[in-house]
Amino acid sequence: MSLDFGPATGLSCRECGARYPLGPSFACLECFGPLEAAYSFGAVSRADIEAGPANIWRYRSLLPVPEDVADKPNMNPGWTPLVKAGNLGRKLGVKSLYVKDDSANPTHSFKDRVVAIAVEAARNFGFHTLSCSSTGNLAGAVTAAAARAGLDACVFIPAGLEAAKIAMARVFGGRLIGIEGSYDEVNRFCSELIGDPMGDKWGFVNVNLRPYYAEGSKTLAYEIAEQLGWRLPEQIVIPVASGSQLTKIDKGFKELVALGLVEDTPYKIYGAQALGCSPVSGAYKAGHDVVQPVRPDTIAKSLAIGNPADGPYVLDIARRTGGAVEDVTDAEIVAAIRLLASTEGVFAETAGGVTVGVLKKLVETGQLDPDAETVVLNTGDGLKTLDAIADGAAPTAVIRPSLDAFRATV
Repeated sequence: MSLDFGPATGLSCRECGARYPLGPSFACLECFGPLEAAYSFGAVSRADIEAGPANIWRYRSLLPVPEDVADKPNMNPGWTPLVKAGNLGRKLGVKSLYVKDDSANPTHSFKDRVVAIAVEAARNFGFHTLSCSSTGNLAGAVTAAAARAGLDACVFIPAGLEAAKIAMARVFGGRLIGIEGSYDEVNRFCSELIGDPMGDKWGFVNVNLRPYYAEGSKTLAYEIAEQLGWRLPEQIVIPVASGSQLTKIDKGFKELVALGLVEDTPYKIYGAQALGCSPVSGAYKAGHDVVQPVRPDTIAKSLAIGNPADGPYVLDIARRTGGAVEDVTDAEIVAAIRLLASTEGVFAETAGGVTVGVLKKLVETGQLDPDAETVVLNTGDGLKTLDAIADGAAPTAVIRPSLDAFRATV
């Protein structure tokens, strides 16, 4: 089998640095550390990137994908809006604020980015079925991408997921299996299934394809820098579930600097969690390097990972860059969803409520500089988590169809 992963040359252990050939592997045999893609980048210029398509494939020379990736059946995610959020900034007292709105992706979450890379890895390895463990958004992204790519799909979710996310995952076809328990129990089951003969030709995007899948999050860093005029933001607030997205955005910023595409300027990275599932922010506040697992209890179900694999790396990055990891209550999440919607016309799912709520808290507690250029991520569409704002989902008034009745109400 001939493999084509573009500039990727192998897999490297993030802990001990051991190198491995490209393959469907995710853990180091020496120290059990996580594996990630290693590269030998060629020359790349801003002009080369800007001449590419208006999706993540404009960065194909920086990703583990073949040169002809844009010609294959794929969801072609990315190049989502970077919204200048002046109204929200004035409300929060932040001088220069942007919202990176990834709800504009094909299945309305950032997960389309990571799945697009995983699909190419699945093709490379000859897998016939695309699978995942998911808190919701990933399940929809996988079943949609599998349908487009002509692959089978079988995805696994906690049985108590939001109805809208279940419906989205089902509409694209494939099999959707609900597991009794939390996401962490779903993930453990998928790890067992990989070792079973039944899963031999299955590509689990966030398990045996994880080193490739995770690289999709780098495209958020690339886009933000390009959309800012080829510069790094001074501060960025990122939701934390497994923590992978935050670590890869940091990796993307460092790659842009190393390639000479942006100036090497300081930036601070802030992680955002819901208080009901906040093992990383708890460790950060306690000054710990180890993240203790928790049992999730929050409306932000897309962030409800009680044992985040990349939690320790999130702590390292927040501390290295001078950022922080903070959390907000469910009530603060709902208030932040409404605040973002009423100021910028962006309807975020609960994870977006977490990032905006944490941004507000960081400003109020003096942990974030209100005069520095700041980006906050919205990673999904509010239509997926309507239950969170159901209490306010009613007409402001119900009147008879007459001008007198309207004048009396207004």
